[in-house]
Amino acid sequence: MKAKYFAVLSMCLGIVYSACSNPKDAATSSSDSSSTVAETAPATPASTITDGKWKLIELMGQPIADSVNGKEPFIMFKNEDSSYAANGGCNGLGGKFELNEQALRITFKQGMSTMMACLDMTVENGLKQVFTDADNYTLSGDSILSLNKARMAPLARFRKVE
Repeated sequence: MKAKYFAVLSMCLGIVYSACSNPKDAATSSSDSSSTVAETAPATPASTITDGKWKLIELMGQPIADSVNGKEPFIMFKNEDSSYAANGGCNGLGGKFELNEQALRITFKQGMSTMMACLDMTVENGLKQVFTDADNYTLSGDSILSLNKARMAPLARFRKVE
C-alpha cells in the first residue's frame, strides 16, 4: 500500500515539476539552426510590436481608464516564443500569437488565465473577445497599436509603454 502511495505521489510531483519548468529552457535546447535564422532576419513591422508593453487605451470605441479594479489593462508580445501576456483589469491572460508581418495579420490562440471574479469584468470580457475576433493590426507611428477585424473600426487600441 505504501509503495503504491509513493508511486502516485512521485508521479504527481513529476507532473507538477514539468508543468512549472521554464519554457525558455526548452526553446534554447531546440536546434541552433532556428535561432540562427531568427538572428539574421531583417527588421519587420512586427519587431515594433513584440518585446514591449502596450497599455490598453480604447476598447470597442470607448476610452479605458488607467486602472480597472486597481490594475492596468495591457498586453505584451514576446517574440522569442510567440506568446502574449495580458491583463484586462482582473485576471492574467495569455497564449500564443502568430504574425504575418507583410500583411500585418495577427492571430491569437488563447492559453491559460487566472479565474478570479472582480467587481467590473467589462474590460476583461471585451479584451477576451478582441483576442477571438482580431485578424489584423495597424501601427500609428511606433506608439499606437490597433487590433482590428477586417476593415471595421479598431476593436482595441494600445499605447506603447516606455
